[in-house]
Amino acid sequence: MNIKAQGPKKIAISTLGCKVNQFESAAFLSELGRRQVELVPFSGSADVYIINTCAVTAKAGAQSRQLIRQALRANPEARLIVTGCYAQVAAQDILDIADSPICIVGNGCKHRLVEVALAERHCDLEMHLGNIAGQKEISPLTVTSFGERTRAYLKVQDGCNSFCSYCIVPYARGRSRSLAPDKVVAQAEIFAAQGYKEQVLTGIHLGHYGQDLTPQSNLRELLALLLAQNLPVRYRLSSLEPTEITDELLGLMAQSPAVMPYLHIPLQSGDDRILQRMNRRYPAATFAKVVEESMRRLPDVAIGVDVLVGFPGEDETAFRNTYSLIESLPVSYLHVFPYSKRPGTPAAAMPDQVPKADKDERVALLRDLNHKKRSAFYQSHLGSIRQILVERRKKGCLLRGYTGNYIPVSFEGDNAMVNQLITVRLEELTADGVLGRIV
Repeated sequence: MNIKAQGPKKIAISTLGCKVNQFESAAFLSELGRRQVELVPFSGSADVYIINTCAVTAKAGAQSRQLIRQALRANPEARLIVTGCYAQVAAQDILDIADSPICIVGNGCKHRLVEVALAERHCDLEMHLGNIAGQKEISPLTVTSFGERTRAYLKVQDGCNSFCSYCIVPYARGRSRSLAPDKVVAQAEIFAAQGYKEQVLTGIHLGHYGQDLTPQSNLRELLALLLAQNLPVRYRLSSLEPTEITDELLGLMAQSPAVMPYLHIPLQSGDDRILQRMNRRYPAATFAKVVEESMRRLPDVAIGVDVLVGFPGEDETAFRNTYSLIESLPVSYLHVFPYSKRPGTPAAAMPDQVPKADKDERVALLRDLNHKKRSAFYQSHLGSIRQILVERRKKGCLLRGYTGNYIPVSFEGDNAMVNQLITVRLEELTADGVLGRIV
């Protein structure tokens, strides 16, 4: 059966989750932009809906199901493409939602997604999942535009070999796979030519970049290669495990003004017993040493930390160890998440699950600590002069952008300054960042 549409197909896309998903959706949009289609808002009626799902938390899975139902209500006759991590690990759950035609595209087949989306044949049910655990190559995706953003995400790695006991991602993304250095450079050059002033190197496990390549490489070598291209770009690294922040990497960051003084380091717990149960491969003392060495080598560095609260077996002592460790360290901000069961992970079957009330109380305490850490970090930079990459005009009259060490700054200026690097003095704390003045 063929679908005959009048005029160009209307395509709607919605994306949940991480920077890698954002990059992959930008690749879909880049390819669709070369076809005779009309891109429309996801909230309206479309001929094809593409949902790039997330499964990292129970909430993300629920949001994925909600978007599927929304698309089915908007146009039950539409071609529905569901991809991403939730599609990979919960295909049957998706099928149970839908009594309408549906196509499921796994993470290892995303390079075929546009072809599947635009196929003329009717879709009763298509499963393009593949064997993600056996995937050896990273999906070849190229992004020619990252939309209206001023900061482009540059995906250089996919998959994860770590198998933390709470995490579904290795089952959804497969083993670690790296993009060849020449292809990374080619994508970076495309972004630079499009006028993006900042590129964020990202992956599912960024610190494992290059270990699967022949010859082997690593993140520091890749960063050095990018810097050697002398593109008019500043680079930022996304999340890195504490054991992957090496002296060599810190040295390169310290030497190059094009690499932003910014590190995001997942801690998850500050208690050694809980870290072992999580299958994290470092003790709390190692994390503390990495933070302190990073501050010594990069005095202006912003250090963000992920914390997972209420993991099975976390008693009051374990939580206090986490709180005290973070409180004692010069970190800049926290991302605090309550633990939620992910079916199929070892932690979901562990005894000593923490009651929700205890998790909520601990999350609130750490989010209050986050507020104090952020304010102290912003306060310590008042009076300094920084380059701001201007992202947008806020509601009202102020421009808004970020320093290299990721302080949000608002200031008066012209619209022509959007997507430009502007030198600003940081003058005053505000409720959501810092107020500055152009120098």
